[in-house]
Amino acid sequence: MDKARFDSVAEKYLDSVYRAAVNYCKNTDDAADAVQNAFFKLMTTNTVFEDDEHIHRWLIRVAVNECKGFWRSFWHRNVISLDALHEENENDPVFCQQDNHEPVSAAKIWDAVTALPSKYSVVLHLHYHEGYTVEEIAEILGLTPSNVLVRLHRGREKLKTEFEKGDFYE
Repeated sequence: MDKARFDSVAEKYLDSVYRAAVNYCKNTDDAADAVQNAFFKLMTTNTVFEDDEHIHRWLIRVAVNECKGFWRSFWHRNVISLDALHEENENDPVFCQQDNHEPVSAAKIWDAVTALPSKYSVVLHLHYHEGYTVEEIAEILGLTPSNVLVRLHRGREKLKTEFEKGDFYE
């Protein structure tokens, strides 16, 4: 792939691939590494792409695989970051429910989605934010369409449960 074409693809899909990686990794630093690795692999691949959408799907797939690799690594299984340790101590489980719920902001919805297990948050993100169909998500993630439907359903149910608790209302 020539430099001009690569620059065009990077400009067009960088944000989208990064959001999918953040959604999967739950960590902006690891997501940035995964995206960087995905775009490096794009530069070095011999894959013949049908169109820009094929490149987009390929990048998301590679970034998700990179995130999976991070989660399987010894480091991630055995180390907790100082930020996470601070958050655990800062956010003691004290919940306040209000009787008069105000509309939930997009940021709180995003936080709720990213707090889900990655197998649910990724499909929710790809379906609702990126606009992919169930079949396209199945192809991107290497799942069956019925598995994607189950994950969408369970993810929505988990979100519904969290919002019914009232924890996301101010």
